[in-house]
Amino acid sequence: MTRLSSKNDLRPHFAPWLVHLYTASSALFGFLALTRIFYDRYRDAFFWLAVTILIDATDGMLARRAQVASRLPHFDGAKLDDIVDYLTYVFVPAFFVWHALLVPDRGSAAAAAAMLLSSAYGFNRDDAKTPDHFYTGFPSYWNIVVFYLWVAAWPPLLNLAILLILAALVFVPIRYIYPSRTPAWRTLTVTLGVVWGVLMLVLLWQAPDVSRPVLWASFIFPAYYFLLSFALHRRRMVA
Repeated sequence: MTRLSSKNDLRPHFAPWLVHLYTASSALFGFLALTRIFYDRYRDAFFWLAVTILIDATDGMLARRAQVASRLPHFDGAKLDDIVDYLTYVFVPAFFVWHALLVPDRGSAAAAAAMLLSSAYGFNRDDAKTPDHFYTGFPSYWNIVVFYLWVAAWPPLLNLAILLILAALVFVPIRYIYPSRTPAWRTLTVTLGVVWGVLMLVLLWQAPDVSRPVLWASFIFPAYYFLLSFALHRRRMVA
């Protein structure tokens, strides 16, 4: 009877551990992306980073469904999520900028430092994620930004300016929407986000020689994201 009870006690914890393993697997895929960058296989690197984005977009839902916080209160899933996110959203893209020479050679170290240090601050501020599901400061989507800079093939000096401006915005306490959880306009946000995701997969498939109409169409969602974030932030400040 004691042996049976012990087995039953373990079952409720199996699913939460699987969810944590699912989250942690992003570190492995981030490592694979890093190895591809070493060999100039940039399209493959972004494929592995796309896998990490998919994991990041779904592990929260799985964690809530598996009730990981209540079933494994001694294990900090939020800290695990931050560790793998810093690796895949910040460190690997920063290395890509340096290795792929997306910015002028003299500015590559400065660009990488701006990305790494600003995000180190952004990840560790108390209000990085607000209780009403907003991010505070630019939420370090460097993997997406760097992918755009690579496929768009803009001048290196322009790329450097974009990276430095976004790094500065990490310190500006504007609230940015959490696409899958911010209540305001969530249905439209998720719908546009799904369409955008499909367009990004098309660009990844075509890379590095992408369709310009598809590229420009894909900018609709980022523009919507920034405009809605600024509008909601302004409305909150005025209220």
